[in-house]
Amino acid sequence: METSTAQPPAKTVLRVAAISGSLRRASANTGLIRAAAEICKESIPGLQVDHVDISELPLLNTDLEVGGGFPPAVEAFRAKVRAADCFLFASPEYNYSISGPLKNALDWGSRPPNCFADRAAAILSASGGSGGSRSQYHIRQVGVFLDIHFINKPEIFTKAHQPPNKFDDDGNLIDPETKEQLRKMLLSLKAFALRLQGKTASSEQGN
Repeated sequence: METSTAQPPAKTVLRVAAISGSLRRASANTGLIRAAAEICKESIPGLQVDHVDISELPLLNTDLEVGGGFPPAVEAFRAKVRAADCFLFASPEYNYSISGPLKNALDWGSRPPNCFADRAAAILSASGGSGGSRSQYHIRQVGVFLDIHFINKPEIFTKAHQPPNKFDDDGNLIDPETKEQLRKMLLSLKAFALRLQGKTASSEQGN
């Protein structure tokens, strides 16, 4: 009797949980996430970007974990993280490091069982000065404990306040060069996520 080696059908769409570390209404980092979602709709089949709002998360306090459960906002956040195939972090740089809201979200997601483990991720940033490079490196450090697998290239460090303007007054990305860099990053993230899942881009497309 032969043993079947058939593989389960590949997922049609990879879901990207995109988290912005800025809560500001006209945030350029949230604008990068909106741009990523539009790029996927227009030119990257099989990849869907879902913005995961972290503004309602309480500050981490394990006293809030009553009876082994989490507060409703935390449970909703963790459910969205668990449902994702990979992650996109858009991080400003505050005082040479990660923003408080983003670190808080990472900490809530890390509570047992860790929601982030063993999946691919990409980081991009819009910030002043160095464009957010130091915050990105600190996210990578946290990601070691969370068992997140980051792509290394391409890198996007967007200097949000340096002319010519890359964002409009509402935080929407308007710079064609940055949009192209973002498209390449999303393609790299998709390929890496598929590879981690034991697939390839060609097999996922049925070629």
